[in-house]
Amino acid sequence: MASVDPELHQLNKQLIWDGFKQLAPISVFVVAFGAAFGLAATQAGLSDSMILTMSALVFAGASQFAALDLWGPQVPLFTLLITVFAINARHLLMGATLYPWLSRLPAAKRYGVMLIASDANWAMSMQALTRGQPGLGLLFGGGLALWSFWVFGTWLGMTFGNLISNPKALGLDMVMGCFLLAMVVGGEKNLRMLGIWTVAAGCSLMAYWYLPENSHVIVGALAGGVAGLAWREKHHER
Repeated sequence: MASVDPELHQLNKQLIWDGFKQLAPISVFVVAFGAAFGLAATQAGLSDSMILTMSALVFAGASQFAALDLWGPQVPLFTLLITVFAINARHLLMGATLYPWLSRLPAAKRYGVMLIASDANWAMSMQALTRGQPGLGLLFGGGLALWSFWVFGTWLGMTFGNLISNPKALGLDMVMGCFLLAMVVGGEKNLRMLGIWTVAAGCSLMAYWYLPENSHVIVGALAGGVAGLAWREKHHER
C-alpha cells in the first residue's frame, strides 16, 4: 500500500484560516436555510435555547427539519433516531474516505475535525487531498465557516420571523447541489470515478422513487462506496 505524503496531514492555524475563507462565500447561502429552520422550529413550539442548541450540536439541516416533522407532544424517539441515522449515514463513508489522512492525527483532534464535517467541506478537502494538496484545513476551517453561518442563520430566523420563510422560492435550495456538482466535475476524471458516480446516482434515484423517504441518501452513498471498494484504484491503473 502506497504511503501518504506526510505534508497532507498538516493542520495548523494558517491552514484552518485559509479553509474558513475559502468556504465563507458558499456559507453565506447556508444562512437562508438556518433562518428557515429557526422560523420553523419556533412555529413548532421549541424554545429559543433548544433551537440554538440543536443547530450548534447537531449541525445537520436535513436531519433537523426531519426532526421538526416528527415533533409533537409525544416524540416517536425510535422513529426519530432511525430517520436521522438514515439521512446522515453518508458521514460513515465520509469518514472512511478521509481515514488515510486523519489517522495520523491524535484521536481528540481527529474526532473534533469530523464533528463539523459536512458535504461541502468534505468535497473540497477530498478534491485537494486527491490532488496532493493539504486538505485538512479546508475540512476543519471550512466546517467552522459553515457551522457558524448555520447557527447565525438559525438565530436570525428565531429573531426576525419571516426573514426567509421559503428559501426554495428564491432558488436557494439549488446552491449546495450545484456546488457539489461543480466539485465532482472539477475532481478526478477517469473511467473508475465515472462508474462509481453512475452507480451511486442510479441507485439513489431508484431508492428515491421506490423506497421510503430519505432512504435514497444512504442507498446512494452505500452503493457508491461498494462500487469504489469493488473497483479499486490499482486495478484501474494497471
